Amino acid sequence: MPGLTSPASVTTTLSYFTLPENGGKAYQKVITDPATGNRSLEKNWNPEERSNVVIENLRGREDTVSLDKTGFQYFQHTSKHTSFANDEEIKAEYYPESVELIKKLTGATRVEIFDHTIRKRNPEQKSINGPVSQVHVDQSSPASIARVHRHLPASDVSKLLEKRFQIINLWRPIHHPALDWPLALCDHRSVEVADIVPVALIFPDREGETLGVKYNENHKWKYLRGMTPDEIVLIKCFDSIQDGSVAVFTPHTGFKDPSTPDGTAPRESIELRSLVFYD
Repeated sequence: MPGLTSPASVTTTLSYFTLPENGGKAYQKVITDPATGNRSLEKNWNPEERSNVVIENLRGREDTVSLDKTGFQYFQHTSKHTSFANDEEIKAEYYPESVELIKKLTGATRVEIFDHTIRKRNPEQKSINGPVSQVHVDQSSPASIARVHRHLPASDVSKLLEKRFQIINLWRPIHHPALDWPLALCDHRSVEVADIVPVALIFPDREGETLGVKYNENHKWKYLRGMTPDEIVLIKCFDSIQDGSVAVFTPHTGFKDPSTPDGTAPRESIELRSLVFYD
């Protein structure tokens, strides 16, 4: 956060993807407890914990990254909506201002937000809505195209898919700075094709697809220590331009920051997921 004395980098452990032992397609099933409504994940692969991963702190060097160069970009922005207490209020108030913000920051002509997640870390229990502690990309290319078909009128789809489109997440801490379990992002230029593996994401009523990320010692990890509620990061999860001229996606994960002061409030954040179109 501005004015905070920050280390230039930290060293931590990240959880990477490994291929299923049986050689089948990797999957994650979202299981909902009918009694409590709590959700959990069942998967057919095991994470690989990699220690001594260096994550560079970009505080004061935010301009060294960008959506097209690295796949993510930081901005200053104060939201008009600040409570983040009710999903309907978030959709009515935070969605519209975020649509206009994404348009302004990217030059997009149409932005459609298709969902959001509030994440709150509970030190007493592990929750699917806590910080994600697994290196991943939210959407594969087929899943990204399927999102357009799913969320937009059929009459609009073919024309929209003729031009550039992206999936971009807007991530923001809420209520207090995210010193606890911050978000790490991997420079797209350090990711190789062989690092990326499609993973089926199975819901009771549908199936999507994410990307698992295998360990590569050349990955270049970054974060912005102590991001405040007046700071955001745009995270590119997909870009239809895939000729090597721009970053296509950004692997990311929450992580335990060894420099977090004792007594720091557990992380709270919101991420919006949006379809972003250009003329």
